[in-house]
Amino acid sequence: MNSIRIIRLVFAALALAGCAEKIATVKQTSPRFASVGTQKSELGVAERQLHDAQKLEHREPTRALGGYLASAKIASDQLNRQPGDARARDLYDFAVARCVAVIERAPLDPWNHSLSVPGPDGEYVLTTLRHPGAGRNPADYNIIPADTLAIGGTSFDKRITVAGVGAPVVAVGNEENSDSRKTLAARRLYGTATAIIRFKDHRAQIEFYEPFRTERVTLGGHTSPLAADFTAPLAVALTSERPEKIGLARLLRPEKYAHTARLTRLQDYDPNRIPVILVHGLQDTPASWAPMINTLREDPDIRRRYQFWVFSYPSGYPYPYSAALFRKELDSVDRAFPNHKGIVLVGHSMGGMVSRLMITDVGDKLWRVYFGKSPAETNIPGSTKELLEESLIFNHRPEVKRVLFICSPHRGANMASNWIGRIGSMLVKPPVFLASIPMSTLTAVATSNPTAMQLNRMPNSIDTLAPNNRFVLEINKFPITPGIPFHTIEGDRGRGDAPKSSDGVVPYWSSHLEGAQSELVVPSKHSAHRNPQAIAEVGRILRLHH
Repeated sequence: MNSIRIIRLVFAALALAGCAEKIATVKQTSPRFASVGTQKSELGVAERQLHDAQKLEHREPTRALGGYLASAKIASDQLNRQPGDARARDLYDFAVARCVAVIERAPLDPWNHSLSVPGPDGEYVLTTLRHPGAGRNPADYNIIPADTLAIGGTSFDKRITVAGVGAPVVAVGNEENSDSRKTLAARRLYGTATAIIRFKDHRAQIEFYEPFRTERVTLGGHTSPLAADFTAPLAVALTSERPEKIGLARLLRPEKYAHTARLTRLQDYDPNRIPVILVHGLQDTPASWAPMINTLREDPDIRRRYQFWVFSYPSGYPYPYSAALFRKELDSVDRAFPNHKGIVLVGHSMGGMVSRLMITDVGDKLWRVYFGKSPAETNIPGSTKELLEESLIFNHRPEVKRVLFICSPHRGANMASNWIGRIGSMLVKPPVFLASIPMSTLTAVATSNPTAMQLNRMPNSIDTLAPNNRFVLEINKFPITPGIPFHTIEGDRGRGDAPKSSDGVVPYWSSHLEGAQSELVVPSKHSAHRNPQAIAEVGRILRLHH
């Protein structure tokens, strides 16, 4: 049996292999506005101008833009008179979206200078208003009207939108953010924004608002909800970046993907919002959180109070080392945003074990268990000692205020230590900096705990999920730090047989934790973080958190 077939067998059996279905699809569409009512009315005239402009888009884009502006102006004037006119609002939103589309396609540039546009009712002067402090030039982005995108895939069973004034768009950065590590931003922005056009006679001004910051907007003296599409930017990011494709590769060759270990904000930082950091599991990537993020953003209270971040890491690393990397990223949060609010962690599978180490006080006790003496008394070469200290010596992180564990094997999973796990473990290529650590430095624990598994090499992530792994056995002797609330969500594959249940990978006896503020068993396999009941439970807990 060749290695490819072995890999498939191992990870299919572990229920950890990526889903065959596409997690996200985005297709371009050509939206049309359905005319209603009499053509003799002002809105009827605006609809006719809009349809005429659509015929001109590819041949005469500037004239098409003038037609869209004229249509948007008539709809805007009607909204000034009757702010509750749904037909006028829909026409305004559609016309504004078409303005943005033709500007981007032509391309035209009202972003950096005024643009003269011939319209059916006279010439328009089109300009752009940049809000103070925003620091962003629309010219630096590919701006895509959200109504031109058809969203699909396994991650999106519902499109999360807000009905209101304006044209929702996806803003994709033309260049990668060179400062992304320092600011914890994504390498490339996939932002949600909404375009508004204000008219003063034939002067038209485009403005962009961020729906996470602005929920209502004033237009013509009336305040209305700002339209928004929260699903489209997430779907575009997933289909463009395809992060799920490196999940298995990062498990089998973690050192090659060391640069992908990082904490990333999924929206602009807001000091008034609570960071929720999502930590994925073995062979997974942050892409696996898309269904939860998309669903939770439907709740206005959650959108208003929280900001979602993700911690990504090569899952082939032994998880104590991944936890050490996570602590460094949390240090980066304190440097970049020193006044940030307390953090909520949500960890799935091994990500829950990484998160557990953020709320556990160990000090140097684990070190003494392993080596029988204090760090100062332990004779280990410098770089090796530093790495081991980062992984074995730690205390709880005071900025972490609550943790949610989903299908987390706190006491290990038998599948990691049986023949399937052993084959999988052999396929993981250890990083050089770990493989070079002599096993003789870790033998002391074997005498103190004779039931621990014996290894002739440094353990990898699969090894550290085994119930008889040395670290697993020892860390469970340390309680979670008092005063930090935590919750558990487990899967039972729909059988309803807890406490004898299992999600197919992690049994209930391993994922259950005494002292949890709440526990919910959902009818799900191991991917319970994608289960609607589990997502609803996360939402319930977030709504209660203060």
